[in-house]
Amino acid sequence: MLLTKWGKNLDCEHPLQEYPRPQFVRDSYINLNGKWNFAITKEDRLPTAYPGNIIVPFSPETPLSGVSRVIHPDDNLFYQRNFTIPEGFNKGKVFINFGAVDQVAKVWINNKFVGEHIGGYTPFTFDITKFLAHEGDLNSIIVQVKDYSDTSSYSRGKQKIKRGGIWYSPQSGIWQSVWLESTPKEHLSSVKITPDFDKKTVEFEYFGTDDVEVLIYDCGELIADTTKHIVEIPDAKSWSPESPFLYDVEFKACGETIKSYFGMRKFSLGIDEKGVKRLFLNNEPYFHNGLLDQGYYPDGFLTPPSNDAMEADVLFAKAAGFNMLRKHIKIEPLLWYHYCDVHGILVWQDMVNGGGEYGLEVSVIPFVGITLDDRNYRNFHRSDLAGRKMYYNELNETINHLYNCPCIAMWVPFNEGWGQFDSAKVYKLLKEMDPTRVIDTTSGWHDMGASDVVSKHIYFTPIRVKKSSRPYVLSEFGGFSMRVENHTFNDKMFGYKIYKTKESLTKAYSRLFNKTIIPQIKDGLSATVYTQLTDVEDELNGLMTYDRAVSKIDIDELRKINENVKL
Repeated sequence: MLLTKWGKNLDCEHPLQEYPRPQFVRDSYINLNGKWNFAITKEDRLPTAYPGNIIVPFSPETPLSGVSRVIHPDDNLFYQRNFTIPEGFNKGKVFINFGAVDQVAKVWINNKFVGEHIGGYTPFTFDITKFLAHEGDLNSIIVQVKDYSDTSSYSRGKQKIKRGGIWYSPQSGIWQSVWLESTPKEHLSSVKITPDFDKKTVEFEYFGTDDVEVLIYDCGELIADTTKHIVEIPDAKSWSPESPFLYDVEFKACGETIKSYFGMRKFSLGIDEKGVKRLFLNNEPYFHNGLLDQGYYPDGFLTPPSNDAMEADVLFAKAAGFNMLRKHIKIEPLLWYHYCDVHGILVWQDMVNGGGEYGLEVSVIPFVGITLDDRNYRNFHRSDLAGRKMYYNELNETINHLYNCPCIAMWVPFNEGWGQFDSAKVYKLLKEMDPTRVIDTTSGWHDMGASDVVSKHIYFTPIRVKKSSRPYVLSEFGGFSMRVENHTFNDKMFGYKIYKTKESLTKAYSRLFNKTIIPQIKDGLSATVYTQLTDVEDELNGLMTYDRAVSKIDIDELRKINENVKL
């Protein structure tokens, strides 16, 4: 069993205790992570007994859950635990929050049905006030989960029941934090924060109540105290990877004070002084030099063994001289985006897709110059109307969930044709929902023309940048592999080019960048996403091993190369 250093030191009674929503912080917080009871049945009804224990929020398939058992599509997974509401905690309403549950979740409090959520990667909240026992008395929570993995149209990311190669172990159930919070009966439920870099203002859109006082701080100094929705920022300081400055915010509403933050930055397209279309940051051409980041761990799979583990990944990328991470087919806990905000890492955020089987023909056809029309749903195994509706629902949930994160520079709705459909329509919808970010609509291939960038995945053929009316981004490339003994998930190996020593891998990586990538930046190359940050199961093409214990290329060498990966 391969464990990270954080997994080896896991506090099973109190895992992942940090407040999970740094973009909207209340002082009301009861963490429910830890040991729960669980049962697996074939019957779709509440069980009479819970014979096992599981460590939440680790999926039952993971080593850190203490279970290590695969949940199949015909299984029903049930969680149960008791909790009490301390005296004085209830201010009027009590909510239960789930960071993510894969794929379909139903919740009961004290044997009374509360609600259902569909979608394995987005958070959800239920008002449980009326279901609770008196303060100090025992309450019971039950969560039922159904996970169909890749046998249905539900979003599944890169999970597959028959894992292998680029497809990873299936997982199910609760895989992000569970916690309680309380608010007054009338309360501020959320805020949408939109900085305007050009006007040096920030706009606040309130939900739940409009009677809000906002206080803005610059390094602890109060610079604004107002009830206005649009606030001028004097001598505004910009946010960028080189200077990730964040303004602190307090919202005072309905007797509560809620804390947040924002960054003054602008993502756009423009033409540089040589007439080349580029990605722009804060009105200047800016090269995005990044890594593909799957966010998997050998001991927790999608769930980090600790929040320090998430921050360590971000700090590695930063120290190595990268300024961007492409979060690939996963939505992280909000703390991960917070670490990118604080340390200064741009994020390209992939949507998590579902649909039918990701047919091999979708991936092979582009290599012979054929682009499939994604309005023909059969081409991409997207004939299921309910599945397409679920995609739009989760698209909306994802944008609303992550909108306030300053680090997110680009949305990526579809990758390599997986679950792709109506991409031009999706592009237009995304622009309406969020005009502040750039969009790579169809990463890799099957470009229907509605995208802000030309996006290419190149592993096997020569990399040759072609000038375009859109910025040219190499959204996947590299994938150089090397096995580090005693630091692999199994004895298998997937990679695009195989190297046996650290020296040969370093030379190949250096040659790729110095001879191919850097010379083509002047020709129009505007961004690169090297595959990848860490090994993942069979894939041994990470700059770090799967357990994050070994860097395959010295970080100083990476930083030296990256100093020249710029405009």
